[in-house]
Amino acid sequence: MNTRKVKTAADAKALIEKHGLEYVKVGVFDIDGIMRGKYMSKDKFLTSLDKGFGFCDVVVGWDSQDQLYDNVSVTGWHTGYPDAGVRVLPESCREIAWEEGTLFFLGEFSGKHEAVCPRATLRRVLKRAEKMGYAVKAGFEFEFFMFEETPDSVREKNYKNMKPIQPGYFGYSVLRNTVDSEIYRDLLDGCILMDMQLEGLHEETGPGVLEAAITVDEALAAADKAALFKTFAKIMAQKRGLMATFMAKWSPDWPGQSGHIHISLTKKGRGKTQGVFFDPKGPDGMSRTMTQFVAGQQKLMPEFLAMIAPTVNSYTRLIPGFWAPTDATWGVDNRTCALRVVQGSEHSQRVEYRVAAADCNPYLALAGAIASGLHGIEAELEPTPKIEGNAYEKTFPKKLALPTTLWDAAQRLKGSGIARDMFGDTFVDHYAASREWEEREFRRHITDWEMQRYFEII
Repeated sequence: MNTRKVKTAADAKALIEKHGLEYVKVGVFDIDGIMRGKYMSKDKFLTSLDKGFGFCDVVVGWDSQDQLYDNVSVTGWHTGYPDAGVRVLPESCREIAWEEGTLFFLGEFSGKHEAVCPRATLRRVLKRAEKMGYAVKAGFEFEFFMFEETPDSVREKNYKNMKPIQPGYFGYSVLRNTVDSEIYRDLLDGCILMDMQLEGLHEETGPGVLEAAITVDEALAAADKAALFKTFAKIMAQKRGLMATFMAKWSPDWPGQSGHIHISLTKKGRGKTQGVFFDPKGPDGMSRTMTQFVAGQQKLMPEFLAMIAPTVNSYTRLIPGFWAPTDATWGVDNRTCALRVVQGSEHSQRVEYRVAAADCNPYLALAGAIASGLHGIEAELEPTPKIEGNAYEKTFPKKLALPTTLWDAAQRLKGSGIARDMFGDTFVDHYAASREWEEREFRRHITDWEMQRYFEII
């Protein structure tokens, strides 16, 4: 259908008419990075291309379980849950790999709801970068587990004794990715069709866990691709009678699932786009700009962590010895650090933001990672000395310690003047309140661990 050549509303209209489509699918991403959407008739959609459409604003006022927040002001019973404006993004047009003959379009909240729209929040950060003379490139990597289960079976089992598609540890296994080649090929081919092509897909270490590296792109497009990948990888799995999870940590017996983000800055000069992180004369090939960017990420990681680690479950992954950081550390090609400087050329030198997990909302995680780096440039910050060796075995100043719970992370974000400057008061208040709600919902429940530990003995 040549969907990725669609750039304008006129292009979208022409394509829909050409193929005689009666319906298209539209979707928006909510605060948790969950796609909410619907089928829309051709006539309604063609009108919406020019005027936008209304989407009940409850989608910015409830959690991942459709439970209404009781502590936000943007929407709620006090507003009557009116429609939020949504603008259609013609350039997001895609075929759906696992649904023949349907076109898909992304939308973005407008009006007062734009302030709490995840995609718009990233777009505002990128506008700030642009005013500083920079463009941003990014690439996401996700680890996710695949199970021979269905939405019904996992509930019947109460999420216990689930069967992974393969047992045990066998990272980078050619044996297993060949045995499961139909799954791999289905995902690889589908991602090509939907313009979220993978540059790598392999067996990770753990039962049924895969890692996918999405090809680098301009930051907003990279976040679109990452958010779409998480949604449609799960769709592909369920179409095959499987289930995929992007939880940060689904079992205490296995490593957590990362969502690492690779970031670099470019700027235009001498008639071409140039990378600004590389300096052959700088320490470790790092330019002054890159050093300041890393310093900002390091300083603000504790304040912005709620945007990077957005669930209660996120914090079960951030423990020593499980390939996840506990302090805002940095090093050169050091995977025990929260920030890993990857050396290369002008076009490949970058920083890997390793604190993020697979459960992140790609728009907000990337917004936090970029905004903190931009602050480092603006304030001309200096990072601490780089870490040599195993960061898990070292002791760091208290200021580098990451919050250990979602509640604490929300308080740090809510109290951050820099976050309010970067993201706006409305976003910070709304998002922090949504994370406080998430923590309170968790505290209302009694875990299996508590029952096993206390029921008889205490």
